[in-house]
Amino acid sequence: MKPNPRILISNDDGIDAPGLELLSELAAQLSQDVWVVAPGGNQSGSGHRFTLGTEMSLTRHGERRFSVDGTPADCVVIGCTHVLRDHPPDIVLSGINHGQNMGDIIHCSGTAAAAREGALQGALGIALSQAIDYENQLDVSWECATVHGANLLKNLIANAGGRDTYYNINFPVCAAKAVSGVEVVPHQRFERSAFKHYPSKNADRFFISIPDTPTPMDPGHDFHVLSTKNAITITPLTLVQSDLGDIQRLQGKIALAGL
Repeated sequence: MKPNPRILISNDDGIDAPGLELLSELAAQLSQDVWVVAPGGNQSGSGHRFTLGTEMSLTRHGERRFSVDGTPADCVVIGCTHVLRDHPPDIVLSGINHGQNMGDIIHCSGTAAAAREGALQGALGIALSQAIDYENQLDVSWECATVHGANLLKNLIANAGGRDTYYNINFPVCAAKAVSGVEVVPHQRFERSAFKHYPSKNADRFFISIPDTPTPMDPGHDFHVLSTKNAITITPLTLVQSDLGDIQRLQGKIALAGL
């Protein structure tokens, strides 16, 4: 890691989220050049959506701290191309999310999208989430991320890969001293989406939610490792989404009639 890198922080829980404040404190242990551009309100589940064709505003909340009335992806674009346009960030950190972002859920995660957009803008993108026990306890304990976060980030930044890779970190539900270690794992691909219709108590109303923990969990993947090993998980993700194997497989097999 180069000395005093420029760090941009965003999230999807909003400018007032405690996880954002914690991530700012962790980033301050890595650099003195830390900036925040985060959504003005909760944008959970917004994915990589941009607010196109609609005017937005940028609000200053203090030195190097701003909010945008838009999505996490909007915030990173505004941070990289406007707020920090004269010196774009070296690193974009997103989070720390209230709740885990793993498996197929990363596709709709605003936390992951902010890190992804950071990578697309040429920075090193890292998303961070603190897991909670949704079935028994919805309150979040930040102890694990607080104790291990700065050192983990230093090590990951020092060993990060190429320009087409960004990273997804999840801290387990346990005391900091109970963490078994760090495991670099693939994300879980489930047979079907975890999102389902969820009935409301109000007549003719409903939610889209994740009513149950998706199963089965594949050993060695993020869901399984986080829940059974009390390990911090790191999943490298790629910006290149082309299925190179299928490109090769389909070559010469699909053609128009008469051509």
